[in-house]
Amino acid sequence: MHLVFFLTLMLRSTFLFLHGIGEATEQRLWDEGIDTWQTFLARDFVPGISMARKTQYDEEIRTAIHQFESCNSRYFAKCLKARDHWRLFPTFRSKTAYLDIETTGDPADRGEVTLVGIYGEGKMTTLIQGDSLTEPRLKKELEKYDLLVTFFGSGFDLPYLRLHYPSVTYDHPHFDLCFAARRLGFKGGLKSIEHQLDLSRSSRLDGLTGWDAVLLWRSWQSGDTEAGTILLQYNEADTKNLEPLAEILYEGLVRHSGFRNRSPRSNKEACY
Repeated sequence: MHLVFFLTLMLRSTFLFLHGIGEATEQRLWDEGIDTWQTFLARDFVPGISMARKTQYDEEIRTAIHQFESCNSRYFAKCLKARDHWRLFPTFRSKTAYLDIETTGDPADRGEVTLVGIYGEGKMTTLIQGDSLTEPRLKKELEKYDLLVTFFGSGFDLPYLRLHYPSVTYDHPHFDLCFAARRLGFKGGLKSIEHQLDLSRSSRLDGLTGWDAVLLWRSWQSGDTEAGTILLQYNEADTKNLEPLAEILYEGLVRHSGFRNRSPRSNKEACY
């Protein structure tokens, strides 16, 4: 497994939630040494920002600090664009759910969810259709977490789950690794990107695709228990491999953002 020994904490260096501040202005603030919320508050004057606007921003930043200290990830899910939710990863990492589903292979309005894999807090949980996969159980599992990590979950997993389990709340900030990978120049699906980054999985699972998962489910339902075993292993690999992939892509996005860490960040800056 790829190991990342240091994750820069970006959230307290993020200013994109302030109205009127985009990536170019944020970069200029960083270049001027205003690289945390506290350094912004400490400045009496910021070039290019009026005093009235500075006062407004100060109040919004104080609110953000309070929400950060309260470990309220949902607040940042609302005030940051979805494409910037990756910045929350190290802050809420200990309460992150890595999620991957399997289906019958049909469009969401005609298909069914067969498995929901959730890896979090060092534990793999697999919810299986006809057994443990129920709306109350799914709701209970997801409520434990403050951040979701998927691969193309915004286009597939979450729309599918919302349609079939509508009473479950899906208001977590969401780090979608598919779009993060595209921003960094990676092409292909999850397995292809794993290969490019030397992320391994069991040789027994090499070459298996999402369509194989559909066929394995059908065989399992017809009594082939070995097919069920392989399907569970396949979903677990898809789910667990999201963690090291998230680490790699997060660090790539930090570099891509232009942020330059000027001083070591303490682990105390993360929640929990």
